[in-house]
Amino acid sequence: MMRCLPVNLDALLVELDDLPQTLALLAALQAEPLDGVLELVPAARTILVRFRPSAVSARALATAIAGRRLDRAAERAGTLVEIEVDYRGEDLDEVARMLGTTREQVIAWHTGSEYTVAFTGFAPGFAYLSGGDPRLLVPRRQTPRTQVPAGSVALAGDFSAVYPQQSPGGWQLIGVTATPMWDLARPVPALLQPGFRVRFVDATGRTARVSPAVAEVPSQPAHDGPALEVLRPGLQALFQDLGRHGQAGQGVSASGALDQGALRAANRLVGNAPGAAALEIVDGGFALRSHGDTVLAVTGAEGPLTRTDAGGLRWPLPRHAAVALADGDHLEIGAPTAGLRAYLAVRGGFGVAPVLGSCATDTLAKVGPAPLRAGERLPVLATARGVVGAPELPPALPTLQETVVLDVVPGPRTDWFTEDAIALFAAQTWTVTPQSNRVGLRLAGEQPLARSRMEELPSEGTALGAIQVPASGQPVLFLADHPLTGGYPVIAAVAPHHLDLAGQIPIGARIRFNPIRAFAPIEP
Repeated sequence: MMRCLPVNLDALLVELDDLPQTLALLAALQAEPLDGVLELVPAARTILVRFRPSAVSARALATAIAGRRLDRAAERAGTLVEIEVDYRGEDLDEVARMLGTTREQVIAWHTGSEYTVAFTGFAPGFAYLSGGDPRLLVPRRQTPRTQVPAGSVALAGDFSAVYPQQSPGGWQLIGVTATPMWDLARPVPALLQPGFRVRFVDATGRTARVSPAVAEVPSQPAHDGPALEVLRPGLQALFQDLGRHGQAGQGVSASGALDQGALRAANRLVGNAPGAAALEIVDGGFALRSHGDTVLAVTGAEGPLTRTDAGGLRWPLPRHAAVALADGDHLEIGAPTAGLRAYLAVRGGFGVAPVLGSCATDTLAKVGPAPLRAGERLPVLATARGVVGAPELPPALPTLQETVVLDVVPGPRTDWFTEDAIALFAAQTWTVTPQSNRVGLRLAGEQPLARSRMEELPSEGTALGAIQVPASGQPVLFLADHPLTGGYPVIAAVAPHHLDLAGQIPIGARIRFNPIRAFAPIEP
């Protein structure tokens, strides 16, 4: 049975009975794309569909999807990838015990069947492999590990996978491979693509552990023009733009600036293209020196902005306006009085090399330029066409003295929670905890949210702004660096018009959620 569930005003989740139906529908949607669809994120029993509301409505899209046949066989690519495995994983003996067999038999089952890459997610290069021996059916670990080594070969449910890089994980580890799953030096960094065939080869005692995948930035050519030298990076300073869209097939989410309106405004003020790379600076404490004459703009979080000239004279500068720096001038961005993230653009743009088509730094996936360090010089490109913009009136930003109200769209798993929990979700005030970052805001409420359904949710696509509820009952609001798929139910998602606001909420702030409509499946 097919169901279409709301995810946000620009996304829906198609739920199916099993993986074969999911792959059949994916094949049908890829063979004959629907107008207005931007991206498809398949998972075990679902497909997340991102669409352009100006081109198609959710109801019309649901109707068109419901008309697709589910008997189309998913085509397997001709590519066969063999992966050598050292079968001495930490959980191999426990897996054998759960299956009532020997470790040798587990290895024989794992190497004796050919797998297919069903879908990707969780991390760049992480492929969910289906079609192995049906006897290899094991649950996830009750307590996930905080760190799983890169190259770990693992089982969970009826899937197998290889961890591309060191990361947390709850799968059962049966071995390790030296074959890198993710390598930015390759034309296509992800070794395993949807539809590829995979065969594991027993190489116990002959393989070394793979080095963690690192997203190194290509070296920059010599630069004789203006530059900005980082004197203090503050808590965190990253390159960001509008994100790297269209990489879901490699397990890579879009990332990008958390306050995209502020990024666009900073670029507009200095005459750059709206999506040019700028610096995203968290919680102030940032300082730079201008080498040569430059024109900058700082938008986003409110707070002091100070210029110091070569003679030591200091004076305040306005935010949300273009400002000129002479050679040797210092610029300091102080602690914010409202909001959390400031955006610094320079006229001409930064000379930074894109990774997978974007200069955005994804802190979870470790894709993109590295965080800025003290002493680093950032080349400034020649002045682009375009005029410096007039000062702008910034939007109101959240502070610790007020409760931030975020509009949310219920779904897709609102019905996995009790009626009391659904009411509590909107009625209760939630506090942003210090464990929050670009991946998501971890929230704490006086009462946790109780589920009405306790079974394990198969991994499914997650959207920007999704509010996922883990076993603790305390929500996590996913921001730009969230994983592409997740295994906890999502009770609602922040509406698109409040995503920039969510990216500016400081640690310790209070949040209330305002559902803008009731939860209901989308009827064709």
